[in-house]
Amino acid sequence: MSNRHIFRLSGPDTHSFLQGLVTNDVNGLDNGLVYAALLTPQGKYMADFFLVPDGDAVLLDTHGDQADMLRQRLGMYKLRANVTIEDTSLHLHRGLGDPPSDGFADPRHTEMGWRAYRDSPQTDDTADWTALRVAHMIPETGVELTPDTFILEVGFEAIHGVDFRKGCYVGQEVTARMKHKTTLRKGLAKVTVAGDATPGSAIMAGDRAAGTLLSRAGNNAIAYLRFDRAGGDLQAGDATVTWEG
Repeated sequence: MSNRHIFRLSGPDTHSFLQGLVTNDVNGLDNGLVYAALLTPQGKYMADFFLVPDGDAVLLDTHGDQADMLRQRLGMYKLRANVTIEDTSLHLHRGLGDPPSDGFADPRHTEMGWRAYRDSPQTDDTADWTALRVAHMIPETGVELTPDTFILEVGFEAIHGVDFRKGCYVGQEVTARMKHKTTLRKGLAKVTVAGDATPGSAIMAGDRAAGTLLSRAGNNAIAYLRFDRAGGDLQAGDATVTWEG
């Protein structure tokens, strides 16, 4: 949580500006947080973030490693839109259970708790967020989400990060084509791991590459798999990997 950066977007064109860029429907801010991504024109992932209602403004909560790139990219797209993009000194707080009065439910999954934005850092977080992510197939920035990612391959529809009825946004054509005209041959899958294998290990089906082991929590993990090669016995390092299909 210390590696999050919070922007504030304000101005009369803020909602329409974001609506034409991001994968989700910005009108969802009327009900709380909106989880979304910014894509390349070729439909590949650039950044993911939470949009947060903040009076007439919108907060944008993103991974700190993406902040400079995202500020530059939003500035490039802004053109003549009447939108101001500013840094804030806010800090992300997270927890499980019902949201506090200043918090919002995490829209990705009901078990992912709440998020709030406060003036001082959080010091009381004890949740095992990696284990929760693995249990509920929630991709993480820089791990499951990389510049080679197509968001439908990492389950963005299941975690409420894309809206197919909202109209155009950057990368929309490729994303819609993948949704309606193709069958996914690769993507994230929940696997069990028995043995020693670190995240990033290649998963092999015999002598053929079948995927990559990503986030791991105990014997459970998220893997990126080629589904046509993922049946039967799989190996990652010295570990046996099992996918139920």
